[in-house]
Amino acid sequence: MATEIKVPTLGESVTEATVAKWFKNKGDAVAVDEPLVELETDKVTVEVPSPVAGTLTEIVAEEGADVEVGALLARIGEGDGAAASSEDAPAEKKEAESAAPAPSESPDEQAKDDKAPEDRDSAGELSPAVRRLIEENDIDPDKVEATGKDGRLTKGDIIDYLERKPEARAEAAPAPAEKKSAEAKPAAPPAEPREPDAREERVKMSRLRKRIAERLKEAQNTAAMLTTFNEVDMTRVMAVRNQYKEAFEKKHGVRLGFMSFFAKACIVALKEIPAVNAEIDGDEIVYKNYYNIGVAVGTPQGLVVPVLKDADQKSFAEIEAEITEFGRRARDGKLGMEDLTGGTFTVSNGGVYGSLMSTPILNTPQSGILGMHKTQMRPMVVGDKIEPRPMMYLALSYDHRIIDGREAVTFLVRVKECIEDPDRIMLDM
Repeated sequence: MATEIKVPTLGESVTEATVAKWFKNKGDAVAVDEPLVELETDKVTVEVPSPVAGTLTEIVAEEGADVEVGALLARIGEGDGAAASSEDAPAEKKEAESAAPAPSESPDEQAKDDKAPEDRDSAGELSPAVRRLIEENDIDPDKVEATGKDGRLTKGDIIDYLERKPEARAEAAPAPAEKKSAEAKPAAPPAEPREPDAREERVKMSRLRKRIAERLKEAQNTAAMLTTFNEVDMTRVMAVRNQYKEAFEKKHGVRLGFMSFFAKACIVALKEIPAVNAEIDGDEIVYKNYYNIGVAVGTPQGLVVPVLKDADQKSFAEIEAEITEFGRRARDGKLGMEDLTGGTFTVSNGGVYGSLMSTPILNTPQSGILGMHKTQMRPMVVGDKIEPRPMMYLALSYDHRIIDGREAVTFLVRVKECIEDPDRIMLDM
């Protein structure tokens, strides 16, 4: 008896995924717990292992297909993967053969009957997400260019079609006034598509990249986002790091970086200004009495934000070790949903890429994000002298709906004070 491989539960609020890569081909032998397929969600990449040993007898969802939680991906059976005999042919095929038109039918009638099974077969290849979009927008799937494997329609194909040809939605059910106007005045011809240039390359956006774009636009559309700036003298922190980095690494097995100092400094500031650690839920403000600090990590697939849970209870070594592990797993695509959820505040370090100043975008529904930047030697007035100092610009983007300007500035000043005088962090001042 064949074992069905279905899309597993992917995590909170994640209902769909894209089939990114099959590790096995039809007919291949598989072992228990051997990875079969890689699914890409809008947050993480998930490998689906085989629950049984056997032969991959059927791949239902090809690479590039959009699938929902619970959808059928493949079937695994016993044997060596040889082609099934005619006696074992699927019931659907037998039914289609038995439903073939009788020879006495006219050519026109036969053509109509032939098209009906074709339409049913085509519809059967559509994923639930694609079928739902087609039904909701009353789209003729034959008019949509399919880019999926073996000519399958993907969700991206339907979305691209709707974006390129908005008249397709209007022509399905025109309003009475619009219909009368259309009869009186011919509709303007659709704009000609731009001619492709031979030097261009079109690459479909990954589900993660599309989700990043959606989240960034969502933050701009929903939050009253504002950014305040300050600068911090890194002299003391750099001196502490240089003095203890070898002993620190020898004892804890991890390098002492700057991120742990900033995480601890932010916690001090968040305790003083709780609105920066809060979020809006409907007409209520939710104050978080815990401190889960998200750390933005760049990967080849896009930006991800793993979360240091209960960071206020972690030591410098624990924070540095966890950040290092997050970076490794992010590059390998091994982060899980539990790593990326539950954050209350985010720190992003654009300085590692050379950024001198930027305005970070909120990681909704959070209300604040700190942007770190490149440390650069600049002439500064120290007492009565001008001295070269390692300076860093800091940026706090915040939701002005619940955080006042005074609170935002005070928060950033507290972070600055903790970095310029690290003893404050040790004493939680």
